[in-house]
Amino acid sequence: MAPVTSVKEALRSEAPVAALEVRGWVRTRRDAKDFSFLELNDGSSLRNLQIIAKDSLTNYGEIQRLTTGASIRARGPLVASQGKGQSWELIADEIEIVGASDDTYPLQKKGHTPEFLREISHLRPRSNLFGCVFRVRSRLAFAIHQFFQDRGFVYVHTPIITGSDCEGAGELFRVTTIDPQKPPHLPNDGGIDYAQDFFARRTYLTVSGQLEAEAFACALSKVYTFGPTFRAENSNTSRHANEFWMIEPEVAFCDLNGDMDLAEEMVKYLVRDIREKCPDELELFAKFVDKELTARLEFVLERPFQRITYEEAIALLQKSGRKFDFPVEYGLNLQSEHERWLTEEHFKCPLTVFNYPKEIKPFYMRLNDDGRTVTAMDLLVPGIGEIIGGSQREERLDVLEENLRRHKMDRADYKWYLDLRRYGSVPHAGFGLGFERMLMFVTGVANIRDVIPFARTPGSAEF
Repeated sequence: MAPVTSVKEALRSEAPVAALEVRGWVRTRRDAKDFSFLELNDGSSLRNLQIIAKDSLTNYGEIQRLTTGASIRARGPLVASQGKGQSWELIADEIEIVGASDDTYPLQKKGHTPEFLREISHLRPRSNLFGCVFRVRSRLAFAIHQFFQDRGFVYVHTPIITGSDCEGAGELFRVTTIDPQKPPHLPNDGGIDYAQDFFARRTYLTVSGQLEAEAFACALSKVYTFGPTFRAENSNTSRHANEFWMIEPEVAFCDLNGDMDLAEEMVKYLVRDIREKCPDELELFAKFVDKELTARLEFVLERPFQRITYEEAIALLQKSGRKFDFPVEYGLNLQSEHERWLTEEHFKCPLTVFNYPKEIKPFYMRLNDDGRTVTAMDLLVPGIGEIIGGSQREERLDVLEENLRRHKMDRADYKWYLDLRRYGSVPHAGFGLGFERMLMFVTGVANIRDVIPFARTPGSAEF
C-alpha cells in the first residue's frame, strides 16, 4: 500500500517515488485532450501539488466533473514535472473522490476581501492567505514554548475562571449560574446574594493569569503562562478582541531592567524563528499584505531597541508638531497613534517606554522612589504600537496594601496575594505579550480578526 504523504513532503522530495498517496482539496481543474490537471492542497504548504489524471482511469468521467473544494485521495508515482514553477507532480493510478463540492462553493479562484472571508470563517483557512496565517500562528505558538523551555521556565496553567480583577478596569465577563429572572437577594434589598451562586462568590472569565503566575514564580523562580484571556471591552478597533491569547512570564529575583531585557530577547527570537521556519508564508505576506514587512522584520533583528521614560515620550510627542486625534499630556495613557509615531517616524525601530505615572497603572506595579511613577514598561513596535506590557511587581507588603486602598480594592479578595509578600517576599517582574498582536507584527496583517480562527468581538460570536 502506498504511504500517505503530505503535499509539503511530496514537494520537498529529493528523488522520484514509485508510489505514494496524497489527500486534500481540489483548488483547480484543467482538462486537456486525454487527461486532466488537478491542483491539490492539503493545508501543509502554501504550494499545490499537480495531479495528472489520465482518461484511462475508470472514474475519469467523474473526475472531469470535479469542482473547486472537492476532497480526493490520489495514488500513484511522484515524478519530475514537465511544467514550469514546480519540481514534482503525481501521475494518478487511482483517484478516489471523498467529498464532492458544487458551484455554490464560495472560495473560487479570484481575490476575496478580508471582510468577505470573515463571513465564512469556517472556510477561509482553505484560502492561500489564511492558510499561511494559521500555519504561522501554529509555528509562533511552538516557538514561544521553545523560547521559555530552553531557558528553564516552567509552564503553568492558570485558571480561566477567577475571582480577581487583575487589571482593575472592570471589563469582565461574569460567570454565573444564577437565574436572571429569579436572582437570590440579600435582606433589605442589599443586592444579589452571590453566596448562592455556583462558586459562592462573584466570578469572572480571566483577564490575565499574572497574579496566579506570581504565586508560582515565588516557588519555582521562572514560570510562564500561555492561554486565553477575556475582556468585556466594547471596542471595535482593528487591534482589540474580546477573546485573545496571552503569554505571561513571571521571574523571581528580577527587576525592571531584567524584565525589559527578557521582552526584547523574546521578540527578536520569535521574529528570527518565523523568518527561518516560514519563508514561503512570509514571502506571500510581503507580496500581497505588507510590502514593508521584510525590511521591518530585518530592522528589528539588526538594531537594538530604544528605551525612554514615559515623561521623555510625552515631551517628544509634544515637540513633534504633529496634530494628534488624542491629547498628549502627562498623566494620560499613550494611544496607538502616539505609539506608532514614536516607533515609525521618530525612532524608526521598536521602543520600550518605562516609568509611568502611578495613577494610570494597576495596583500591583512597584512604586518608584520618586513616589510619582511605577516600574511599568510597554514595548512598542512599528505597525502595531504596544505589543508587550509589563512591570516589576510591588514586593513590599505595606506599599502593596496602600496600593489596594488607593485603588479602592477589597483587601480580603487579595489575602492570598498579600501572603506572597508576607512569606519570603522577593523582587519579581513579568510581562504580558498579546499573541495575536505578535502575529499581526510578523505577518503584516492589519486586523486582529484576521489572525484569530474565530474572532470574538462586540456583536460577533457566530461561529
